[in-house]
Amino acid sequence: MIFTEEVRKSAERIWRKSKEHAFISELKAGTLPPEIFRFYLIQDRYYLEQFSKIHLKAADIAVEKELKTIFLTAVESLEAAEISVRNTFFKELEVTDEQISQTPIAPTAYHYTSHMYREVESKSLARIVAALLPCYWLYQEIGDELIKSGSPNPLYQRWIETYNSDGYRESVLTQKRLTDYLAEQVSKEERVLMKQAFIISSYEELSFWEMAYTKQQWGGKHA
Repeated sequence: MIFTEEVRKSAERIWRKSKEHAFISELKAGTLPPEIFRFYLIQDRYYLEQFSKIHLKAADIAVEKELKTIFLTAVESLEAAEISVRNTFFKELEVTDEQISQTPIAPTAYHYTSHMYREVESKSLARIVAALLPCYWLYQEIGDELIKSGSPNPLYQRWIETYNSDGYRESVLTQKRLTDYLAEQVSKEERVLMKQAFIISSYEELSFWEMAYTKQQWGGKHA
C-alpha cells in the first residue's frame, strides 16, 4: 500500500474527531464566538512561524536540489499566507501586535511544534515531512467539507475559502508525493517512525482545535 494511503487510513478516527469538533461545527454554523477565533489565529500565527522555520531546516538537510526547492517554495507560500491573515483576519478582529506579544504560547501549540522540532533533530527528512503532512492534508479535507455548506459568518467564510484553492490543493499534493517518495527510500524501521510522526501530528491537530475552543492556558486553566 502507498505510504500516505496507509497512514491516512490509520489516522481516520483522529481526523474524524477533528472534523466533528465543536470549533469546526460552530465555525460552519457561524456561531463560533469571535474571541475563540481570535485566540486560534494568534496561536496559529505562532505555529505557522515555527512551521515555516521547520521547512527551512528541512531544506538545509535535503541533498537533492529538487527537494530543497519544494521546501523553500513552501516557505514563500507560508509567508504570503501570514501576510494575508494579518491584513484580513487580524485587521477585522482588531488583533494588535501588542495583543499578540502579550498572549502566551498555549501548551498545545508549544507541544505540537516541539514534536516537529524533535523530528528535525533526527535529521531524517522522511520523518520531518511525515510530521508536517497532517497540517497540510487535514486542512484541505476540512476545507473541502466546509465549502459545501459554507458559513453565514462572512469572516469565517473567507477563512474557509483560503483552503479551497487550486494552489492549496497543489501544495498538498506535492507534500503527499514527497512523503511517498521519501518513504520508498528508507528502511521498514524508518517507515514505522514516519508513521509515528504522522499519527502524533494528527493527534496534535485535534488538540489544537480543543486548545483554541477552551483558550487553553498553562496549569490546566482556561481563559
